[in-house]
Amino acid sequence: MYIMHDINDYCLPDTDVVAAPRSKSSCDFRSERMDICAMEGDVRMHGKAATVYVVSASDDSYRPESGTVMIHPYTRKWEAQTMQIIREVTIRWSDPPAPDPPQCTVTHDVPAVVFSTGGYLTNFFHAMTDGVIPLFNTAREYNGRVHLVATDYDPKWIAKFQGILSALSVYPVIDFDADDEVRCFPAVHVGTESHKELGIIPALSRKGYTMTDFREFLRSAYSLKREWSTPVNRASGERPRLVMVLRRRSRELANEAEAIATATDIGFEVVPAGPEVVSDMAQFAEVVNSCDVIMGVHGAGLTNLVFLPRNGTVMQIVPWGDMRWASFSAFGAPTADMGLRYVEYEATAEETTLKYVYPRDHAVFTDPRSIQKQGFGVAWGTFFNGQNVTLDINRFRGVLQQIYHDSVLADPSFDPPPVVEALPSPASSDDDANRDAENEKRLQAINGGVDGSLIKSGTYKV
Repeated sequence: MYIMHDINDYCLPDTDVVAAPRSKSSCDFRSERMDICAMEGDVRMHGKAATVYVVSASDDSYRPESGTVMIHPYTRKWEAQTMQIIREVTIRWSDPPAPDPPQCTVTHDVPAVVFSTGGYLTNFFHAMTDGVIPLFNTAREYNGRVHLVATDYDPKWIAKFQGILSALSVYPVIDFDADDEVRCFPAVHVGTESHKELGIIPALSRKGYTMTDFREFLRSAYSLKREWSTPVNRASGERPRLVMVLRRRSRELANEAEAIATATDIGFEVVPAGPEVVSDMAQFAEVVNSCDVIMGVHGAGLTNLVFLPRNGTVMQIVPWGDMRWASFSAFGAPTADMGLRYVEYEATAEETTLKYVYPRDHAVFTDPRSIQKQGFGVAWGTFFNGQNVTLDINRFRGVLQQIYHDSVLADPSFDPPPVVEALPSPASSDDDANRDAENEKRLQAINGGVDGSLIKSGTYKV
């Protein structure tokens, strides 16, 4: 990791004369997720030229032989095609015999962080994973006294996440691409810290941040009232609240009305949330924070679990197609760091609408992995955008009863109705067992650095 130093460290006394401060720079290109450079001292930025100038770097600073480094300030470095659409920022070390850097037209007394609002950030999962969490990890230490500078500037994205951006910086976001000023900063970070999907690894965080810190930051930014999900008082007629994220056009719950009625009958106050509700992030954050359970078919809407109070429950419905690994890594694995319970409901071949499209001897049913091997586009079109889910209501009822009893039941002496046994998943082959073992190793790597201060998270498989 790079190390930032106090600028005063570079003021060297020379008898009666104090030398001008020398700049300090360090870069880290080791991560698979991002490149990042940090500079202090005389650092100048010209947005339209997409260039950051480091003036008079100290002898112990990082300085490439060529005198320049190019960084795409986005956190999916391993996706070469994605990174190609992110605007490249050039960092230039301006020492003789290099040409003189441009003169400052605006001088700032606080640092700057350069990031991108391009890539996949219109998708809410990626907005959090690739954008907001890394930006928090990098800029939060300044307590608002930092300029956020966005390449690939997307005004709609800036507006949608204004609550978060305003909590990170007291200044308006600077449009790097359109900015013709030569801005001088005491320090500049190009790129943001990213560790894993929808999470932070404290051991890798330069300031030791955790997902607890991030979620507390979100609660403050949106004035969310509930830190903890606590048992309801059944004697007073209270019901635990369940927000059901409802998709349209793909991965819909084909029998959503029946699902809502079932959850209500079990004892939940159900909050249906279609796209028109979920799209207003600030308002929906309050809705989720008021709930004890969030559930839905795998998709970006489940990212709103970041607003769920601690000890809440996430129920993810995994669509058919051997999608458990992808679904769990996105929304199951991150829950432990957030102090949330996780319930996984994996759709069977009887519950997917693909049974109306393909015969039962088709590879979609007999060998879903072979469909995935045909490429992301084929797998996406078939298993993500090509199916809806018709819940087996008896099986669904049993799972919700379990959640109700284990997570949110107020009266421990209450005798709940018998739990209906969930339908068994299709028999696993040796290949399935080997794949699960392989996935477990990968999950151990993902979950490195779990925040031990959180309550123990319960995980259920049905």
